[in-house]
Amino acid sequence: MKRIVWLAAGMLVALQGAWAGEIDVKVEAALAADIREEADRERDANRKPLETLQFFGLTDDMDVLELLPGRGWYTKVLAPVLAENGSLAVAIGIQFVAPLLEQTGWDVETIETGSFSRIEGSPRFRMEGLDFGEARFDLVLTFRNLHNLDADTRAAMNAAVFRALRPGGRYGAIDHTRRHMQADTDENWRRMDPVLMIQEIEAAGFEFVDYSDLHYRPDDELRYEVGRRTVTGNTDRFTLLFRRPE
Repeated sequence: MKRIVWLAAGMLVALQGAWAGEIDVKVEAALAADIREEADRERDANRKPLETLQFFGLTDDMDVLELLPGRGWYTKVLAPVLAENGSLAVAIGIQFVAPLLEQTGWDVETIETGSFSRIEGSPRFRMEGLDFGEARFDLVLTFRNLHNLDADTRAAMNAAVFRALRPGGRYGAIDHTRRHMQADTDENWRRMDPVLMIQEIEAAGFEFVDYSDLHYRPDDELRYEVGRRTVTGNTDRFTLLFRRPE
């Protein structure tokens, strides 16, 4: 009996190793693709896309939703990796990534949802009517975007993500780190308190799975605006993973 268990464990390890090798090859091929400009490649060492996607548990047969994709830095990696066996959708602010999708012809679904409005007297945005569908995704990702939304919109987005994920599906988020319980200032508004973000996402029904120190920067004093010349590209960022319960 013990021999059977050992054999089964060995087979599982071998399968996990094969998966890791396969997804690594696909991600590395996407990172080397001509569609990525030099400005994209210059951020690789800082953003660590392969290690980040490994931490989030990406596999090439997943149905993935990317929120607030910007001009497509991660979309350029996710779309080709998922093209054969999985799928990619994007939502919120998709007008910025639309030229990339038109240029490449990638089969990426664009979800039109919610109405944007800037909050008077604030750099943040409010959105209403967010809906990404019901139980249709395995993984939802957002990279350095939580700070752009007010608390009510973050709550609505987290709830919509919960609904959109299949049971057992995962939700990964990265953002710039703020000191715990520090109030908004002109310097820190693009930073978020990771403890608060965990609380907010758990409030939507998620289970906290893990965190990664991939983007930990001990020399970031957590004091200055993330776009300052002395800070940009070297901010401390939290990397969090959550799960919709089965």
